[in-house]
Amino acid sequence: MGASATSGFGEPLIRAALPQPAPGIGRGWTDVATAVARMMPPQEIETIYVFRPIKRDGREWGTAVVTRVSSDSQEAAPGAPARLRVYTARYMLIARGKERGRVKAEVEEVALSPAELLSQVMQATADRNGDPEPPSIVERAAWYEPDPTPARGDA
Repeated sequence: MGASATSGFGEPLIRAALPQPAPGIGRGWTDVATAVARMMPPQEIETIYVFRPIKRDGREWGTAVVTRVSSDSQEAAPGAPARLRVYTARYMLIARGKERGRVKAEVEEVALSPAELLSQVMQATADRNGDPEPPSIVERAAWYEPDPTPARGDA
C-alpha cells in the first residue's frame, strides 16, 4: 500500500497559497474606478490610496481615497499650499450565494485638505482601523487607460 496524498478526510496535505491580486485590482475595484470616472475625468486624479479589502461572511468590502487638485488651488495666490478635493470610494462585492458577483460601488466627496497633510491622515486612518499597514498608493494607470498624448508634428 502506498502513502495517501490526503489527510484521510479528503483534504490535501499541502495547500498552495493562491497569489493575491495587486492592491486596487479586482472586480470590486473595477466598479469603483467606473464610479470615480463618473465623478471626475481620470486625468484630474492626483492620488489613489487603497485600503486592504475586508472579507467576511461571503462579502468583500473595499475602500479607496481618491484626490484631485481643487479648482480653488489653481486660482490661489502663488506660493499658497495646494489643496486637494478628497473623495471616499467604496464597494461591496457579494462573493457567495445566489447573488454572487453583484457589486455596489459609491463615491462621495468628503473633504478639502492641504496636500501635505493627506499622507498623515491616511496613516492615522489605518492606525485607527487597526490595520498594520498604511493604504497602498495605486497608480492612475492601474485603473484607467493612459492619457492620450498629442501628436507632434507640423501643424
